[in-house]
Amino acid sequence: MKLNFGFSEEWKEYKKFEKLTDKERSIVFYAENEASMNHFRLLISELTEARNLQICYVTSVKDDPMLTMKNKNILSFYIGKGRTIRTKFFIFLKAKILIMDMPDLGIYHIKRSKVFPVHYIYIFHSMFSIHSYLRKGALDNYDTIFCVGKHHEKEIRATEERYGLKEKKLIKYGFGRLDTLLQEKQKFQNTYTKDKNLILITPTYGEKNLLQTCGKELIEILLKADFTVMLRPHYRIFKDSKKLINSIIEHFGNHPNFILEKGVIPSDKFHNSKCLISDWSGISLEYAFTFERPVILIDIPKKILNPDSGDISIEPIEISIREKIGHVISPNNLEKIPEIIKNLDGDNSSSEQIRKICSETVYNIGKSAKIGAEVIEKIYEEPKKQDS
Repeated sequence: MKLNFGFSEEWKEYKKFEKLTDKERSIVFYAENEASMNHFRLLISELTEARNLQICYVTSVKDDPMLTMKNKNILSFYIGKGRTIRTKFFIFLKAKILIMDMPDLGIYHIKRSKVFPVHYIYIFHSMFSIHSYLRKGALDNYDTIFCVGKHHEKEIRATEERYGLKEKKLIKYGFGRLDTLLQEKQKFQNTYTKDKNLILITPTYGEKNLLQTCGKELIEILLKADFTVMLRPHYRIFKDSKKLINSIIEHFGNHPNFILEKGVIPSDKFHNSKCLISDWSGISLEYAFTFERPVILIDIPKKILNPDSGDISIEPIEISIREKIGHVISPNNLEKIPEIIKNLDGDNSSSEQIRKICSETVYNIGKSAKIGAEVIEKIYEEPKKQDS
């Protein structure tokens, strides 16, 4: 269901949020984009259903399904993507806890509250290492970090030591998105027949990404090999590379076996696909760990958002396990991919290796929501701090 919002409606939504009692807005989630809910879903369910706690869900996604969800313990508000209302929301926020999957708090226009001692919790939207895929200082202004695995704990502590930062509270949390996918996997295994021909292509954004480097050639090869191709570029590619997207549509838009997905990959497509091809997108780990099956990774230069990442002398997790969870293929050898895909089934040794890597990389598989809810409930029950 799509709701019609303009600036005046967004402002009214914000004013409604402001009028809530302190108790009603004690626990607040903020969703920056449509992928945020992937990381919040099980945690919100644990808080509102299993523990009967009330939360506020504030979103910048116009058609966010949470806006129409019927749950007495969820108060939902849409504040848009514009800076005016969002900036005001953050600066004048009065809440006990704010949970986000958005880094860079306090660096750009998204600031900590200037009127209330809010406790800020960060939930990772990728399993990748912090010093390679986040900007320098991206997590410095958070109070508590829900870590995916031991690599995040080590990297955050190393960063704090290197730059003389105050220690944050680190929680052995896990990855809610993976827990959701594993739950869905069971459901789809029981109700669907896997589409042996569907291939997902998920380029990340940045210069010389998969789509820019060899996207057309790769799609052409797969279609000629009688595969169905779903291309799901990172949302920023749609903004930054409109000419390239239009060219892809011009070449393949009318092909019956080509799908351009502009939103989140539908669950039935994700779970009924044969293979995922990416470059450096975090979804590659999600896919490999969910299905315990190798992904195909196009060997292009990794995008580094932090030019000082070398200050932290820890090899990023996505580099250290890259060749163990996938087939790394040069853009010059794309013609080998159809045969690799056909040989994926029955690769038991790779499945066992990926299963082991997953258990070593991710905390509390299947239990992250309970761990996170316990932490949030404990902070919620702490005596109220006095305004400073």
